[in-house]
Amino acid sequence: MDSLVFLGTGDAMGVPWVYCDCDVCGEARTTGSNRRLRSLVMVEGADGGFLIDCGPDWRSQMEMQGLRFAEKILVTHAHFDHIGGLPEWADACRWLGRKGELYAPQEVIDTILRQFPWLARHMKIIAVDEGIALAGWNISGWKVCHGANGYSYAYRLEKEGFSWVYCSDSIGLNEEEKKPLHHLDLLVLGTSFYHETALYSSRSVYDMKEAAELIAEVIPGKIVYTHMSHNVDIDADYALPPNVMLARTGMKVDLG
Repeated sequence: MDSLVFLGTGDAMGVPWVYCDCDVCGEARTTGSNRRLRSLVMVEGADGGFLIDCGPDWRSQMEMQGLRFAEKILVTHAHFDHIGGLPEWADACRWLGRKGELYAPQEVIDTILRQFPWLARHMKIIAVDEGIALAGWNISGWKVCHGANGYSYAYRLEKEGFSWVYCSDSIGLNEEEKKPLHHLDLLVLGTSFYHETALYSSRSVYDMKEAAELIAEVIPGKIVYTHMSHNVDIDADYALPPNVMLARTGMKVDLG
């Protein structure tokens, strides 16, 4: 059976926030339950594996897993916390003489190559606008609202009757954007806060209270929250529904 491994579960700044002395950041610096690298997951199974996103903590995440190379990486959007590790990956490709495979929608690829135009020398870059198959998973992506930060892409993955979605950066999805979230065995959803009080127009990711409303509408079998800021204490009791869990670094979830 394939597994989903959470190598990073943090928001754009990770936890602790470098300038913050809140209780969660303090705990993250000491006992470390709340220490979170930027969000990144790995799909692993008998048919191979791949990463979703490649943020600036990629090197540390690879070292934690004892990995020396990534063959395939699927990218959700071109924000730094999701692509900041691409230069290091390209360097690995160069020094090992191996071409990795970068997958993303074409508009995401275009943005990435404007920032790192030399990446194409070291890896194959493949557009996924018409869908893609990786490690036996049939994958389709669609654009989702990322609030004040523009847009991201979510991915629905299907294999042997099991369907799941990775949607790390979204807020206020409209009815069309919600359609692929129905009839899921697993939804991985970004929820940066338990309850975010900032002006809604300035926000970019669901909080857990808003996520509960979304979940009640699309009714997935299991839900994992990720992309969590220092507002979230991983050990707190948020009275979440029994089918909702908070992602922890290194946590594995069965995909089947």
